[in-house]
Amino acid sequence: MHRRQKPSAPEHKRDLAAHGGALSMSHNDTRSFFNFSQLVLSAGHLKSPPVLKHSKITYFEVEILDVQSKKQICIVDKVPPSSTLLDVKHKFHKACPQWYPSRVGLQLERNGPYLKDSINIQSLAVSSIITLYFTDLGQQVGWTTFFLTEYTGPLLIYLLFYIRLSTIYDQVESTKNFRHPVVHLACFCHCLHYVRHLLETLFVHKFSGGHTPLKNMIKGCAFYWGFTSWIAYYINHPRYTPPSFGHKQVSFAALAFLMCEAGNHFINVALAHQNHSGSKACFPSPTYNPFTWLFLLVSCPNYTYEVGSWISFTVMTQTLPVGIFAFLMVIQMSLWAQKKHKVYLKRFYPEVRRKTAMIPIIF
Repeated sequence: MHRRQKPSAPEHKRDLAAHGGALSMSHNDTRSFFNFSQLVLSAGHLKSPPVLKHSKITYFEVEILDVQSKKQICIVDKVPPSSTLLDVKHKFHKACPQWYPSRVGLQLERNGPYLKDSINIQSLAVSSIITLYFTDLGQQVGWTTFFLTEYTGPLLIYLLFYIRLSTIYDQVESTKNFRHPVVHLACFCHCLHYVRHLLETLFVHKFSGGHTPLKNMIKGCAFYWGFTSWIAYYINHPRYTPPSFGHKQVSFAALAFLMCEAGNHFINVALAHQNHSGSKACFPSPTYNPFTWLFLLVSCPNYTYEVGSWISFTVMTQTLPVGIFAFLMVIQMSLWAQKKHKVYLKRFYPEVRRKTAMIPIIF
């Protein structure tokens, strides 16, 4: 039998040293892990920095600065989160009575767009303090007042020339010369045009409650009232001569004028009621009414009919002032139509992409 040999003294010491070193390292690792665990437990959970939540804000403070000087005008405090910008304007008006809400323009940035009155104040907030820049828009008028004033003037001015006031025309010459039937027809068509505009302003068009500067109304009135005076003076003058082609020219032009007026009215009604649900998310489509079929060709048929009315009136009366006015209306309407057409292309591209702005094929 083999006898188990005892390890020599040096080897025995090396084994003990190695075994003791391993135990020492294991003990140190356990102690380090235990100390680290105690440190984490004593520190607790790591907390993220507090984030502002609008739902926890009871009120906002709105700081209003002058857009030019950046100086503070006032601070509107205690603004509830559910308030709109119009509510802020009313509170601003109480603090500064010289600026009523319609002439107050507020911006988030100095060069930014003016904010709408209907916008919710909470959507603008980054913190509990909101900074807005103020611009004085000047004296304002409502859109209904704007159009009623602009259209009432031509209606009354034309009638003053039609009755041939002695302060305008020579009385002897007025009673001596016979009025051609086209003079009466022109008065009827002109009055019909502006009466339609007035009634549509009151009962058809839906304005959003916005305002426009008073100077815009003055410029519009100067244009329409001034041209009406010039047109009415020539047509109602005792020496006015009828159109060159007589009754046929007048009849054809009058019929075209009436058709354009009817078409303009039906298009405006269609635009005011784009669909029966009250939503304006789709482009107006033609109906069984043949006057609305122009929607198949152009995106702004109301401007097409408006231009058609004035061209027809020019042919019917055959006067230079009416021709100049019709030419200017074509330019102005085409500019407005192009602007609207670009908006329609962004919102209703599939429906509008094959249409022109105002006149089929061109423009």
